[in-house]
Amino acid sequence: MARDEACRGWAAPLALVVCMAQAVAAGPAAQGSERAPMRTDWLIDAPGRKAACAVSADGSEIALDNGLIRRVFRLKPNAAAIAFDNLMTGQALLRAVKPEAGVELDGVVYAVGGLTGQPDLAFLRPEWLDAMRAEPAAFQLSGYEIGTTAAPFGWKRSRPSEGRPWPPPGAALALHFAPPQGKLAGISVDVHYELYDGLPALAKWLVVHNSGTRPVQIDHFTSEILGVVESESVVDPTERWTPPSIELLSDYAFGGGTPQNSNHTTYWMPDPAYATQVSYELKTPCLLESRPPLGPGIEIVPRSSFTTFRTFELVYDSTDRERRGLALRRFYRTLAPWSTESPLMLHLTSTDPQIARAAIDQCAEVGFEMVILSFGSGLNMEDTSPANIARFKALADYAHGKGLQIGGYSLLASRRISDQDDVIDPKTGKPGGAIFGSSPCLGSRWGLAYFEHIRAFLEQTGFDLLEHDGSYPGDVCASTTHPGHKGLEDSQWTQFQQIAALYRWCRERGIYLNVPDWYFLSGSNKTAMGYRESNWSLPRAEQHIHARQNLYDGTWEKAPTMGWMFTPLVQYHGGGAAATIEPLREHLPDYEQHLANNLGYGAQACYRGPRLYDSPETKALVVKWVRWFKEHRTILESDVIHLRRADARDLDAILHVNPSLPEKGLAVFYNPTSRPITREWDLPLHDTGLKSRARIRQETGPERVFTLDRAGNARLSVTVKPHGVTWFVVR
Repeated sequence: MARDEACRGWAAPLALVVCMAQAVAAGPAAQGSERAPMRTDWLIDAPGRKAACAVSADGSEIALDNGLIRRVFRLKPNAAAIAFDNLMTGQALLRAVKPEAGVELDGVVYAVGGLTGQPDLAFLRPEWLDAMRAEPAAFQLSGYEIGTTAAPFGWKRSRPSEGRPWPPPGAALALHFAPPQGKLAGISVDVHYELYDGLPALAKWLVVHNSGTRPVQIDHFTSEILGVVESESVVDPTERWTPPSIELLSDYAFGGGTPQNSNHTTYWMPDPAYATQVSYELKTPCLLESRPPLGPGIEIVPRSSFTTFRTFELVYDSTDRERRGLALRRFYRTLAPWSTESPLMLHLTSTDPQIARAAIDQCAEVGFEMVILSFGSGLNMEDTSPANIARFKALADYAHGKGLQIGGYSLLASRRISDQDDVIDPKTGKPGGAIFGSSPCLGSRWGLAYFEHIRAFLEQTGFDLLEHDGSYPGDVCASTTHPGHKGLEDSQWTQFQQIAALYRWCRERGIYLNVPDWYFLSGSNKTAMGYRESNWSLPRAEQHIHARQNLYDGTWEKAPTMGWMFTPLVQYHGGGAAATIEPLREHLPDYEQHLANNLGYGAQACYRGPRLYDSPETKALVVKWVRWFKEHRTILESDVIHLRRADARDLDAILHVNPSLPEKGLAVFYNPTSRPITREWDLPLHDTGLKSRARIRQETGPERVFTLDRAGNARLSVTVKPHGVTWFVVR
């Protein structure tokens, strides 16, 4: 393939560079791809190498490399990944060459790229490559382009965040494929890759173009196919299998509050072509695929294109849960940086103008930053009548005048609308059978109108937030009369596009999104940290233990800014006086414990009620903790090291770390018992970046210098009063 043949336009915008990429020093890019493991810690010290795309001197191979991971492609006789290396550990991830993708068009399945003829699929010798051949029935490489990353949608920064760049800087590569000879005239497929600076992750997606004269339907696609090195060899069938150190995620995520249970696109499959595997039945799940669970079933009309979801491939350097969590949280800070926005918020239970304005005044006085008009408050964002718009615009204007942001709650999916507008169960042909029992179809007339109403309400009132409950969880719909989709096969894809389009629209306008689902990569800011709602009706003392357990468990996969908690200032799901904080002045110790729990973890709660204080003493308490939080906000919202989970028997603790700050660590210890507790504690400071010594002070006391042991620990004596909390600042 001549270099000038590679330079043609992309469907997506890209800052192009000349396609004469910097060649590697000598020979094919795959030669010498096995490297010694990294000597530095990428989570502490930013890797010196930026992401780059390099073509080999002989033009036969091209490599994406950022010093953490490296993916190499053979370009002749067809394009295929021939290496995927974990440079952090020196291990190869790839054992076999597979097609770069697969597409089903008008009922016919086609491979995109790939090479055949590998003698043994357990490993790939470089000397085998020259003998491998292109599959004639597959899409064939016609060119490539190299460039830099581009944002899939905009981000208006309307509140404090970590300030990470958007898009994340890095290198981009597009491989262009033409259809097999004599097939699919006018159809072409682009396979896009992005590799990011300082992150062991890349993105991949497809764009199918139709420049022909007739429509073509994309029935299905598989945007990633990897013959992965298995992490264990098991002869007999097994129900539990340990996957390798790679995790696939996508922005086509829904129906769950974690990366795992919202992931409907990752499939670990057997590879029956791998004849030398240890599994006697050839069922080792070592073929990794990324594809939608249904459809998409979308018609691509002439002179148009279809773009798949983005698959993100995150490579781990450890099996340690904490370290993998740090990597995953860094991934979301980088690829969804709006998730680091985390305002202090009151969940206001009334829209009565007098109560609402008084609550706004209180928020401004104590340092809160956002008011959310909660469920049951009287807000209806589907009502776009002039009177309703004027009413809430006046309230928004008042809040803005006090320096606060304001928004409100709307329920979408978990309710019934009508037989004509609800999703149709494909098993019965009748309404019902949805994930939440009943749900409107987002492609029904009601669904299409709902999104118009929400956009209009947000624009016309100037609201800064949408709390979107019952977000689309992945329901399918067998209706053939809804205007937003044709039938069952395209129903999931089109409904997801409706919800994702709203969230991206909000992100581009700086509208904050509280969504109890994993829509971060589509623009949402925050989801529930993870709690059982009825537990907030338990006695107050029990709530505190549950809360810290929920915070501890939730921050394995979420940064503190990604998950909201809850504080029942008024009754919630029952429990009466024993469960609530109101009257606030009568329960100051419990109110303070809620503040210490949440702010000590760097997380924000929905403080649900009509007010934040009811006496000077209550106000002073809230001000105290808000000031403390804002004084240490940057470190408190940084990464988390889990020290000990709450069990109501002994101290529980959390450590915040950030090697780039003057305050490199902040440890918070809680005593859930009625007796004072003193413990000697080895505080793990490796992830603060400190090497030999640390300066540590308890609360506002004097600093002491501690010598770290070989593991990076500082030996502390920790004393916490009964039902108390204390903290240590590390410099």
